[in-house]
Amino acid sequence: MSGLTTDTPRPTDIRLHQVTRKLEITFDDGASFSLPCEFLRVYSPSAEVRGHGPGQEVLQVGKESVNIVAIEPVGLYAIRLIFSDEHDTGLYSWDYLYDLGQRQDALWQTYLDRLAAAGIQRQETA
Repeated sequence: MSGLTTDTPRPTDIRLHQVTRKLEITFDDGASFSLPCEFLRVYSPSAEVRGHGPGQEVLQVGKESVNIVAIEPVGLYAIRLIFSDEHDTGLYSWDYLYDLGQRQDALWQTYLDRLAAAGIQRQETA
């Protein structure tokens, strides 16, 4: 993950769809991503989820029906997402959100593989 630079795309629109539990983000370069709340929660940039170094990540389970209850701007570079499970310590910078959007399919598969390796069955939600 690279740092925020003048080349980092900036959001032009951020919309939370609570019924479908998705955060829709459009960037000034034309890219648009629809990111499920569960995906954003399990890839939270917080130390609680990521640990304090490589290999210290904490597998998040039981987040299938988590929703975002609030979005708070953090300066001109990030947002704080407050989830229905009370997780609120991750700062989602524009470059991190853009990276999540670009790599969503691969990252989601990695998460599913990690759950399977741990013997955990993900509960599908409607």
